[in-house]
Amino acid sequence: MSTTSIFARPATLTGRVVRWILLIAFSALFLYPFAWLLAASLKPRGQVFDNSLIPQTFQPQNYVDVWNQLPILSWMGNSLLIAILAAGFVTLSSSVVAFGFAYFSFPGRNILFGLVLATMMLPGAVTLVPQYLIWNSLGLVGTNVPLWGMNLFGSAFYIFLQRQFFLGLPREIFEAARMDGVGYFGLFWRMALPLSIPSFIIVFVFEFQASWNNLQAALVYLNAGSADQFTVPLGIASTMTKFSPTNGGHGDYQFVMVAALLVTIPMLILFAFAQRYFIEGVATQGRKG
Repeated sequence: MSTTSIFARPATLTGRVVRWILLIAFSALFLYPFAWLLAASLKPRGQVFDNSLIPQTFQPQNYVDVWNQLPILSWMGNSLLIAILAAGFVTLSSSVVAFGFAYFSFPGRNILFGLVLATMMLPGAVTLVPQYLIWNSLGLVGTNVPLWGMNLFGSAFYIFLQRQFFLGLPREIFEAARMDGVGYFGLFWRMALPLSIPSFIIVFVFEFQASWNNLQAALVYLNAGSADQFTVPLGIASTMTKFSPTNGGHGDYQFVMVAALLVTIPMLILFAFAQRYFIEGVATQGRKG
């Protein structure tokens, strides 16, 4: 059975009904955590974990009080700066390397590209200690530099992704540009980049989201600093510990839910605006196949 026949529009009424039921069911499944978070953010302290999607007692005042309880603006500002720097640097550095692999032919190119892809097989835990020792020797532990500085050297996954896009561009236009005197960097900056905007946006959004939610790196490099230096994930994690009754807190987890909801909204907006580029990227890949 071909892929086209599997995803084709059902011809019968029964098929269309089944399809809509499945779509609604899966949509509800994926939306449930967000609905639970929204409901929990509107509840008083004692009802946060009652698993009810409709609060027995509405307490919208949580959205006002949370600003006095937590430095959310500082956390979001730190996360936004780090995410923009990390996404921007990895998009640019990965695309330069990917263009080199896609355009230039040189001895050992496939072997070198295979070694680049092999780095994806290394678990993050394997490289965590060496990376920490390097940043510590540079005196940058306790700053946000390690959270975006590692992206200056590209990412194997993004190099592979963008190389596939570059391979889909007609090589003739680059050869014609070379005959007109365009340099190698001009080929990348003036031709490859404008023609591959969907791939750049996809990589940027992927890395922005990964950096925005990166708790492990923040925990390793920022945990020794002040709370004002925290990113969103580290701030929420530290707040969970702070409010825990076992640590002398009062269990004010409603503020944690409000904070978690507020920092989720930017990601939803970002993906909503970038959705058409994801579709365009998939369509481009399909045409190349």
